[in-house]
Amino acid sequence: MQKTAVIIGAGPAGLTAAYEFVTRTDITPTVLEMSEFMGGLSRTVNYKGNRIDIGGHRFFSKSDRVTHWWLNMLPMQKLDAEKAENAAPDAELVDRVMLLRNRLSRIYFMRRFFKYPIGLSLQTISSLGVFEVFLLALSYLRAVARPIHPEKNLEDFFINRFGRRLYATFFKSYTEKVWGIPCHQISAQWGAQRIKGLSIRRALAHMAKGLHKRRTDVAQKDTETSLIEKFLYPKFGPGQMWDQAALHVKAGGGQILTGWRVDRIEHRDHRRVTAVVATHTETGEQRRFQGDHFFSTMPIKELTAAFDPAPPVEIREVAAGLLYRDFITVGVLCNRLIIRDENGDQGTIRDNWIYIQEPDVLVGRLQIFNNWSPYMVADADTVWVGLEYFCNEGDGLWTRSDADMAELARTELAKLGFVEPSDILDTTVIRMPKAYPAYFGTYQRFGEISRYTDGFENLFLIGRNGMHRYNNQDHSMLAAMTAVDNIVAGVRSRDNLWALSTEAEYHEEKRQPQKRQNLKDLVPLKPEA
Repeated sequence: MQKTAVIIGAGPAGLTAAYEFVTRTDITPTVLEMSEFMGGLSRTVNYKGNRIDIGGHRFFSKSDRVTHWWLNMLPMQKLDAEKAENAAPDAELVDRVMLLRNRLSRIYFMRRFFKYPIGLSLQTISSLGVFEVFLLALSYLRAVARPIHPEKNLEDFFINRFGRRLYATFFKSYTEKVWGIPCHQISAQWGAQRIKGLSIRRALAHMAKGLHKRRTDVAQKDTETSLIEKFLYPKFGPGQMWDQAALHVKAGGGQILTGWRVDRIEHRDHRRVTAVVATHTETGEQRRFQGDHFFSTMPIKELTAAFDPAPPVEIREVAAGLLYRDFITVGVLCNRLIIRDENGDQGTIRDNWIYIQEPDVLVGRLQIFNNWSPYMVADADTVWVGLEYFCNEGDGLWTRSDADMAELARTELAKLGFVEPSDILDTTVIRMPKAYPAYFGTYQRFGEISRYTDGFENLFLIGRNGMHRYNNQDHSMLAAMTAVDNIVAGVRSRDNLWALSTEAEYHEEKRQPQKRQNLKDLVPLKPEA
């Protein structure tokens, strides 16, 4: 009989798994998505022709497998117009295309711009002062000479790599704004997940390399993710990638059903999932979806609560204590920016996003959507800005009305010196619950949950919320690919899923070393379906 896979969630992990099934196996996937959109957190919101990338998604990966996958969906734009034999699409003429973009992220502190990550540049010395830079260097050398062991929390992690003074100046307040609690209450594993390869030493080495040699390797395999200089980006934002993936899944015989909320996970003896029961969010219809394999990208707190029969009490206790950080983006359309850049130009900043370190505003980060892709903006003569606010679902910020959030964004954008209030044309508000799995609460006991769920022979947890890992979309994709690999190869263990790193080295490259390729040498896979 035809084998089936039921996949909960149409984000990057869920759609990648579905695509892998239809192109590599005879297993038919059914994807259940609660919303009407593809891509989850990686979707693109279209507001009156102005597109919003929720959280900002650079398409950069050290995995050639992932890069191949992306370029198969959206071929890279033509870079050299003089070469007639170049068959790459022209972004001006073709919509199904991946752009190559320059990356610039900076810190805004004391109403000045600082490079991110912070480096020992003339601009930094001028802005902070020679004496302050001397104190920062002294603090860093002290941390090198007497590192904190063991690293018990995120504060220890930062101090060991940057020194206490630099941590307090450029990391502490922003990180606590993001997570809503002090750094010493956050697990050091957050740093290991996101920035384990980044330090003062690495940042200075990267800066020194750039002084005498300009990078030509677009793949940037030897560069920490936080230091990359270029990245790929879909012409109309990240959601375009996942809309395209959904088309391939459907053409290959898979189903994608939107508006279905999974309420119950039926299983037999804590060993095998037999079906999921879902409710349509508009009609109230209930359906039971049986399958041979089950993939979940839904938050683990909700997954364990849906198990029928219920998990042991200690598993329910850990799951109930898992925490998340939620997210609000306010899109602000402006006639112009008035901020003056370090080069003296007014209103022409090139940043993709800007980390707001200022304590007198609530906004945590700004995006300039024009700089991600010029096609994200309906009118090229306007500037489309996204203000990002971090909060907890149900708190004072989350429960503000859309009108109040829009007014807050307008006020803070003007207060920071980016716009004149009279230049603001329009606003929109978007809320994303459970955007960031948190590394506090009962997270220290997370191993109990992973061991329990690994006991189900046909259940695979993938994706950011599915694995409760603050990872990037390429890591979510690798988890989905690896899970399908396991099914194809008959591998029962989940160890290679949990072993997937989220920064300097990817598991597939540690397991099977291969020649590192430049992006220009990567040939897209033959399109399927």
